[in-house]
Amino acid sequence: MGMHAYLQGLSNLETLNRAPGFFKYQEHTVAAHSFKVAEIAQMLGDIEEIHGAQVDWQRLYEKALNHDYTERFIGDIKTPVKYATPELRHQLAEVEARMTQNFIKNEVPEFLQDRYARRLAEGKDETLEGQILSIADKVDLLYESFGEIEKGNPQSVFLDIFRESLTTILLFRERPSVQYFLKEVLPELLQEEFADRDRLLRATRELLPADL
Repeated sequence: MGMHAYLQGLSNLETLNRAPGFFKYQEHTVAAHSFKVAEIAQMLGDIEEIHGAQVDWQRLYEKALNHDYTERFIGDIKTPVKYATPELRHQLAEVEARMTQNFIKNEVPEFLQDRYARRLAEGKDETLEGQILSIADKVDLLYESFGEIEKGNPQSVFLDIFRESLTTILLFRERPSVQYFLKEVLPELLQEEFADRDRLLRATRELLPADL
């Protein structure tokens, strides 16, 4: 038993498109998303470290790179469906965890199983690295939805995704990396010229606290 199935799964992630079922001008795969989240997490981790936090970089990179690997088992389920009810979300998480455990037991050599059990477990936890992953994941989703809005995609779901992403990012607004994103990065994004800019500005201002 080697790591063939794991390595083959990396290619499978290149065939899984995110936000399935919606018309998009630009498709994004789970593999590309994982790479972007790792890069965003790296930037956020730098900012946290510069502001005095102790970042466990191995843990952060492992969480970011592997956080959606298990989607090779159940695919990328539409966000409105995935979060329709707490019960459904819990059931999906259980199915994913069970399939991941079986995969590790059957396809990963025993001497590596503990490492991959850690890497393929749910990464969004209360640790600093788990929080950075949660933020980075939503920053990339925000940019994916912005790309569709900027291109004039008429489907309102992308504005909903933008709002949901920003709302989640704001849950971590006390983190220096989020303060930087809100004060330095987001204003640059909103200065881009595109047809629906006013509507996106209004939606963003409705969510942002008064002191930002």
